[in-house]
Amino acid sequence: MPRGVRLNPEHDERTRAKIQTSQIINRLESFVSGDVEMSGPQVTAALGLLKKTLPDLSNVEVSGDPENPVGLAFTWLPPQTNQQ
Repeated sequence: MPRGVRLNPEHDERTRAKIQTSQIINRLESFVSGDVEMSGPQVTAALGLLKKTLPDLSNVEVSGDPENPVGLAFTWLPPQTNQQ
C-alpha cells in the first residue's frame, strides 16, 4: 500500500469483526475435532459471541402471492463422463 494512504475506518472495524468471528469458529471447530479442550462455560460464551457477530437466519420467512405462484421447471441432464 502506498505510504500515506489510509483505509476507511469502517473497513477496519468490519475486518476486525470478521477476524474475531473466524477465530471463534476456528476454536470451536478445534474443540469439536478434539484438538483442544474447552470447558462448558467457554463453549457457551463462544456460542453467545457468535450469535452477536453472525446473522441469525432462523427467522427468515419466504412468502409470495398465492394468486400468482412462482413456477419452477427442472430439466434432468445425464451425468457427464470424462473421456480422454
